[in-house]
Amino acid sequence: MRGLVFLVFAIGFFSTIIAQVASRSSTSTHTPDVIQNAFDDEPGRIAELKARNSAQFTSQDGSIELERNPDGHFYADVRINGANVHMMIDTGATIIVLSRNDAQMSGIATSIAMNDVVGRGADGAVHGEVVRLDDVELGPLSAQGLDAIVVNSGEQSLLGQSFLSKFSRVEIEGDRMILSQRS
Repeated sequence: MRGLVFLVFAIGFFSTIIAQVASRSSTSTHTPDVIQNAFDDEPGRIAELKARNSAQFTSQDGSIELERNPDGHFYADVRINGANVHMMIDTGATIIVLSRNDAQMSGIATSIAMNDVVGRGADGAVHGEVVRLDDVELGPLSAQGLDAIVVNSGEQSLLGQSFLSKFSRVEIEGDRMILSQRS
């Protein structure tokens, strides 16, 4: 089971890296360079991203609409174990990935060293821990008991398919992502 989780995480990790590289190459010269690798340690740049919080709202039919950020990604403010966490939506990640800081804010205890290898990235092994989240909420949808990975490095948490699959529909229309519970 743990090997499968590692494989799934690695696939999601590589999907994120490829999307960010593609985004960098297509960014025009007038767009600010705020693209953030999910696993690099540049707190100034991640603070800049968080300051540009994308609009998020729930419609009467229970769907949630997110606007694309200037960096080409979609972000949402998610409640994890009651704490607000700003997360990048990653449809290519199979599982939720939390930064150490976001896990701590959410009351998730991790070991100091976090020596387990939970995936492989461009720079080699990605270290972290597999954890279980009590509660994850986005708009009207919540899920309990989801597995997640807390990574030892990086600042950007990712909302992956372990939660997104709870919606009946996830689609992108231009610069909007629509998450819906309609059947």
